[in-house]
Amino acid sequence: MFIRKMNNQNDVEEQKTTHSLVEQILRSGSEVFSREEIIKFLGCVQCGVCVGSCPSSMWTAWRARLLIRKMQLKSCENILSDESLWFCTTCYTCQERCPKQIPITDIIKVVRNLAVKHGYMKDTHKRICSFFLTYGHAVPPTDEIKKIRKALGLAELPPTVCTDLRMLKEVLGIIEKTGFNKIYRE
Repeated sequence: MFIRKMNNQNDVEEQKTTHSLVEQILRSGSEVFSREEIIKFLGCVQCGVCVGSCPSSMWTAWRARLLIRKMQLKSCENILSDESLWFCTTCYTCQERCPKQIPITDIIKVVRNLAVKHGYMKDTHKRICSFFLTYGHAVPPTDEIKKIRKALGLAELPPTVCTDLRMLKEVLGIIEKTGFNKIYRE
């Protein structure tokens, strides 16, 4: 591990920020699973099994082991803003194959949640959130889909929260109670 010499107050502040980000990741992760599980990332030996088995890494710049390595080195300055964080499909292949049983996918989801809380969200995700907040559905049926459903003898709208106002109100209530609507709108 290389330790760089700190030249000024900005370097000290940057180091504090990255250390606190790792702590935020650990703290947020402990809400989902045990702290011992998320701390397993320290045992990562950078073998590359996660990357070698990742369907996304074949086509994108996504490298799960780099995220883990940055956390190990506490050099997290661009983890939240890194667009490749969103390339993971959360298929859990890396986690299933990890010889050290590091909960990689779970850590990725925690980091994504923190990214959103800090204002980093892709435009496509914002659009889906907008649909969800409006309709209680991530993908509302288009006029074309309604026409196809009708031609097949189905109701234009599927039997989901789109057609049940009571359920829609319930879903929107959950969204409000969890604070998702505030996080998205910020």
